[in-house]
Formats: sequence, C-alpha cells, structure tokens
Amino acid sequence: MRVSTSGTRLGAFALAALLLAGCASTTTESVPELEERKLYEQARGSLDGNRYTTAVEELEALDTRFPFGDYAEQTQLDLIYAYYQTRNWEATRAAANRFIRLHPSHPQADYALYMRGLASWQAGRFSLERLRLIDISKRDLGASRDAYTDFRALVDRYPESEYAPDARQRIVYLRNLLAQHELHVADFYLRRGAYLAAVERGRWVVENYPETPATRDALAVMVEGYLGLEMNDRAREVLRTLIDNAPDHEQLRGRAFQPRHVGAPAISA
Repeated sequence: MRVSTSGTRLGAFALAALLLAGCASTTTESVPELEERKLYEQARGSLDGNRYTTAVEELEALDTRFPFGDYAEQTQLDLIYAYYQTRNWEATRAAANRFIRLHPSHPQADYALYMRGLASWQAGRFSLERLRLIDISKRDLGASRDAYTDFRALVDRYPESEYAPDARQRIVYLRNLLAQHELHVADFYLRRGAYLAAVERGRWVVENYPETPATRDALAVMVEGYLGLEMNDRAREVLRTLIDNAPDHEQLRGRAFQPRHVGAPAISA
C-alpha cells in the first residue's frame, strides 16, 4: 500500500487552503522546525520504522508548514497511509477525499480511492465477526455501504488499477452482506404487518443484488408480502419465479408456498 515519491507541485491553491485546517488530528508544535526536505525525510523514516503516530505528527507539520512545497502531494498520500495505520478511519477517509478532490487526475488517485474504501471497510468491521458470534448484517451498515460505493467506483473508473482485483473481491462480500441486511429489514416488516414495505425491500434485493444468494429469500419475502396484502395473483406470479429459480427453497412444499409470518393458508402456483 506504500506509494512512491512524486515531485509534482499541487494546484488548486484556494481549495487547498480551505481544507488544510480540518485535516490535522494531532498537535505539531513538538515537531522540530526543519527545512521541507529534511522534515519529509524524517517523516519517511518514521513511516519506514513503523512509528506511525510520530509519522502522522511529522506529516501534518509538513502539510501545515509547506502546503505548496515540493513534497506536498506525496505528503498528502503518506498521510492517508499513516492515518490508516493508526486505525483512524475517519481521518483516513477525510485525507483520501481531500486528495481526490484536489487531484482527480493524479496517477495515484486510484490509491486514494482504494484507501478511502478500505477505511470504510475497516470501520464497518466488528471485533467478533471472525468468531461468528454476531451477524453484522443485522447491524447498521452505513460504513459498509460507503466501502461498497468506493470499491465500485474504483473498479469502474480504474479497471486496470493494481487495487482493482482486491476491490472486486470485497465487492462480492459487501454485496452479499448488504443484501442480507435488506432481508432482515424485510423480515421485520413482515412480522410487523407492514406488507407493502416488505415487498419493496424484497424487490430492492432482486433488482439491485441479483447475483447474491439472498435473491431467493427476497422472492419468498415478496410472495408472503403480497399474501398479506391479499394480492394473490401477484403472489402467484412471484411464486412461479421462486419455483423456477429455487425449487428447493425451505418455504416450498412442491409447488406450494408456506407463509411464516402472514396468517394466510399455503398458496400454490
């Protein structure tokens, strides 16, 4: 994830000046007053030595003292990396977003976009996820949605990027996660008798995540929701689609569908 030094001077001076104040997260008074090159070399030494908290302080000092210097763009890129290594996901995203806004056509804009997505990915993780003690699809997935959006943008804008293969793998996982989350919401609506809302959630999954395993359950949600709305003809239409695509679904008994939450009898296609 490390990036090479670039000697290009940054532009967009007015915009940069407005954004500089909000990027620093630690005080820089303790950083020695050095010339730009010396201070940058010191900061790189901290990065190479895995002293990321120190590196953040030094890079922020560089960013503040030499906003239009020879190392300005590289300092911004290194700050993204240093923030990430200190697990400051919010600062990582802010720094990446700033770089993308200032340098949309920069050769390493794909790196900034990837890191922005990766920070959201990390912000959406939970410590017990790997132990399978919680189902994160039932939690608020705002950060995961941000990660999905960023990774999709990366593969769309930079399909040949070195970061695209990893982004594609993460997209598959996130797409399944987000689809499953929609199903949890739809199931809640069914249990509360909000049948139209449940149908809409099921349709959303089918239309937006058609390649996920959740699609079959989304069709079942729609069947049950239409039954709750007493729209039996529509329920049978969707039921036929469910039978064609998932004949072994747990709510099917042959060509008959057994509702779980709606107080209605089984319906046949």
